[in-house]
Amino acid sequence: MKQLITVLFLFQSVFVLTQRQDKVNFIHGEAQIVPFAREGRLEGSVIYKFEVFQDVDSVFLDARNMEFTSVRLNDRIVKYSNSGNTVSLKKKLKGGKSYKLKLDYTAGPKQTVYFMNWNDDNPNNDQIWTQGQGKYTSYWLPSFDDMTEKVEFDLNITFDKNYEIIANGKLVAIQEKDSLKTWSFDMKDPMSSYLLAFAIGIYEKQQLTSANGTPIKNYFYPKDSERVEPTYRYTKEIFDFLEEEIGVAYPWQNYKQVPVHDFLYAGMENTGCTIFSDAYVIDSVAFMDKNYVNVNAHELAHQWFGNLVTEKSGSHHWLHEGFATYYAYLTEKELFGEEHFYWKLFETLTALQNSIEKGQGQSLLDPRASSLTFYEKGAWAIFMLRDRIGDVAFKKGIQSYLEKYAFANVTVPKFIQEMEKSSGADLSHYVKVWLEDTALPFKVAQEKLAEKSESLKSLFALQAALKSQESGDIDYTSYWNGTNSIQLKKYMLQNFLRTMPEEIIDRVLDSNTLELRQALALSIQDAKDYPKKKLETLLNDESYVTLENTLLKLWMAYPEERNSYLEKTKETIGFPNKNVRIMWLTLAILTEGYEGRNTKLYFDELSGYTAPEYSFEVRQGAFQYLNEAFGFKDSNLLDLAEATTHHSWQFKKFSRNLMVELLRDQVYKERIMSLLGKLKPEERRYIESKVK
Repeated sequence: MKQLITVLFLFQSVFVLTQRQDKVNFIHGEAQIVPFAREGRLEGSVIYKFEVFQDVDSVFLDARNMEFTSVRLNDRIVKYSNSGNTVSLKKKLKGGKSYKLKLDYTAGPKQTVYFMNWNDDNPNNDQIWTQGQGKYTSYWLPSFDDMTEKVEFDLNITFDKNYEIIANGKLVAIQEKDSLKTWSFDMKDPMSSYLLAFAIGIYEKQQLTSANGTPIKNYFYPKDSERVEPTYRYTKEIFDFLEEEIGVAYPWQNYKQVPVHDFLYAGMENTGCTIFSDAYVIDSVAFMDKNYVNVNAHELAHQWFGNLVTEKSGSHHWLHEGFATYYAYLTEKELFGEEHFYWKLFETLTALQNSIEKGQGQSLLDPRASSLTFYEKGAWAIFMLRDRIGDVAFKKGIQSYLEKYAFANVTVPKFIQEMEKSSGADLSHYVKVWLEDTALPFKVAQEKLAEKSESLKSLFALQAALKSQESGDIDYTSYWNGTNSIQLKKYMLQNFLRTMPEEIIDRVLDSNTLELRQALALSIQDAKDYPKKKLETLLNDESYVTLENTLLKLWMAYPEERNSYLEKTKETIGFPNKNVRIMWLTLAILTEGYEGRNTKLYFDELSGYTAPEYSFEVRQGAFQYLNEAFGFKDSNLLDLAEATTHHSWQFKKFSRNLMVELLRDQVYKERIMSLLGKLKPEERRYIESKVK
């Protein structure tokens, strides 16, 4: 009962504070931040200017696990309470007056600020970066988890002068003192706290200017100078297209893009400053396989949808992710053509329908909906809305919506109201079908795609024919010859390869169409079923996906040719995750008689890729190949123990599952237990909990 009373009291206190906060408006915040990288902490101070609408007797900020050395109101020390989640001032404040609040603090963020690689010997890998998506900036700055509190923030960050600092806003000054530099960034308009960000590292930059004069700065590691063009390819075109298509000027002072090590997501749309995973920093060969274009466009679209106009709560999250996804697809349509656009919609429609058939359909208004729902169903909802009301009314409504709610918060009904006003249409049925319903009108959507795309119309006819007769009776050649669509031909190779005529396979192998050759490389099961000499030509293609898949399948099918295949691909690394190199090392070690004098060197290289200095994608690949083919050295087991506490939840989950698997083996269990003394406390606790 005592515990229940305590919980109710805390809930009531938070509720009262939240209610009273509505009477207070924070206008401006200026922060001074000093990170201490090797210690994983920072010291800071922030001055907020705020106005009080009605008399209140308290004010609070969200502040997680911080210690405060001073709290001053209008330059006078005031009493405060620190709950560990919030810092609160119990003081009567008069309505109609303005105040200045200054807080000095220290923080050791358990999340949101990531101090990367400061304990190794390579200063070029050293980074600090933030990820405050949702409501987590309060781990490093006393601020506001409620995204309806919008503030004009200015950041001043002091750090080692040898590093570049990137943050929201316009860089207005750099002051150097001894070994330190203070970088000062100014914002001119308000934003939600979760969009605050900074990154620190060794960077150079490419500078562009948009058609309307907005400065664009694309950052890169010095070693990646040759990857700048393929990584940031079409950036200016993306910016100019979105500004023209949306019809509202880009709302911030400048735009920056910063790759970082082991980022938690593909990218994050911090105001004017996108931080993204350096897994997208690619060379020109990788561009066809995996490029940054969609993420680039998605995060930029958020500068309008999410940053300029922000949801009021999670029930309206579609207004962020659905729009960013839709406009990213529109951008790809502009760059890569209508076929790319409509086939992408077909792929996402199929994924959505599969989810619905499994009983996992969700409403777009469900705050707990999945990414598939918010992103892909959201994009479909916008696509169908535009089709329903027409281009002119759609664009007019979007412009009105963005201008009316600029630098403010909005709900789905408010958006629908603007679209009804611009079109004169009653959208109640649309809202029910596309926003409220957990299903979606699959046949209607499919018919719309068939109306827009001849190749999809042909695919649907082929699928219908397959349902009504045996696949061997289908004239695949007529479907193949009857289209120029690369997308349709790729789909046929990926789904009907075993029943397609040899003539078509030969034509693909004789062609120079990389997309079709890649689809074939991905789809074949046994290389012996296809012409050997022609399959070997796939090793020459400028595609790391094609090369990885072809090398493995040829190596398995033709043992007598393994040495020549390995020699041909010896110098290829692949994507930033070293996909080709890690597989090549595994095959080289397993190939009897291939460079036996180098076997240990190859194993040491492969084994070394599990170390924390590498990206988690590289580490995961190395762990997988070692586990399947060779087993682990003690150094790998130590690396795996470290990975069980990694900040990336995907990699942490993989590592924990692998650790549990190893602990079931008595030999590995004894080896792991003998290493406990070398582990950090958190790593040791996790392993001991699994043993118990």
